[in-house]
Amino acid sequence: LVFLGSHDSFSFYIDEASPVGPEQPETVQNFVSVFGTVAKKLMRKWLATQTMNFTSQLGAGIRYFDLRISTKPRDPDNELYFAHGLFSAKVKEGLEEINAFLTEHPKEVVFLDFNHFYGMQKCHHEKLVQMLKDTYGNKMCPAIFAHEVSLQYLWEKEHQVLVFYHSPVAVEVAFLWPGQMMPAPWANTTDTEKLIQFLQASITERRKKGSFFISQVVLTPKASTVVKGVASGLRETITERALPAMMEWVRTQKAGESGVNIVTADFVELGDFISTVIKLNYSLDEGEDDTT
Repeated sequence: LVFLGSHDSFSFYIDEASPVGPEQPETVQNFVSVFGTVAKKLMRKWLATQTMNFTSQLGAGIRYFDLRISTKPRDPDNELYFAHGLFSAKVKEGLEEINAFLTEHPKEVVFLDFNHFYGMQKCHHEKLVQMLKDTYGNKMCPAIFAHEVSLQYLWEKEHQVLVFYHSPVAVEVAFLWPGQMMPAPWANTTDTEKLIQFLQASITERRKKGSFFISQVVLTPKASTVVKGVASGLRETITERALPAMMEWVRTQKAGESGVNIVTADFVELGDFISTVIKLNYSLDEGEDDTT
């Protein structure tokens, strides 16, 4: 099957009042310290890659979530937050929002991909693992071989959540799938043609991996791009303009072992991204199983 995903899934709720994330370079830290709120408003235009909250994304068909987790500097509560340059909402609130949807829709399955951690010590990882246990419990599927996972298997076991964890912590916890089971090659380009070439080459590589696989239909702004479109932001400057070419590539893909698996994008509601990816599943040959 082909699943829909959102890039930087929780960036819709970036908090302009928050401090800058610990992963940001010194130049950005200095920029914000000089220009304050104005700088953060401009940053938000380039850091927010989604406009829909988790519930809206789930309702629209998104089933893969790209999650980046951070602590806040000098936070006495040691709280965990979603982050992308600036801080977003508390992780606990987001996980509970997803769980509410899953409880209402017991045959739905989601992929939670925790792939970046900032300012996190062992105690923070332990806190996050416990949070996942408390929120999802037996809804989480223990790590097995990717080719053994089918919707039928998950329904029979009443599993609805696959958690991928890009940290050595995953080795010690049965319900955490190691990060290498969810590769997400990144084109890191502003050029649509180069992105499409990269995506196509990555699909060929996917056949050798025997894992889940993400195709990131995402263009990444360079510093010069941001300067030129500083007041416009990511959506208007890059994503909307490149959308027709990116969608044309998606339409030509196919489901199945030699095709795409999980397709992610910025601003997933734009154009017909969601319906186009869903339609790829209609082309599965009869008799081919529903392996995820």
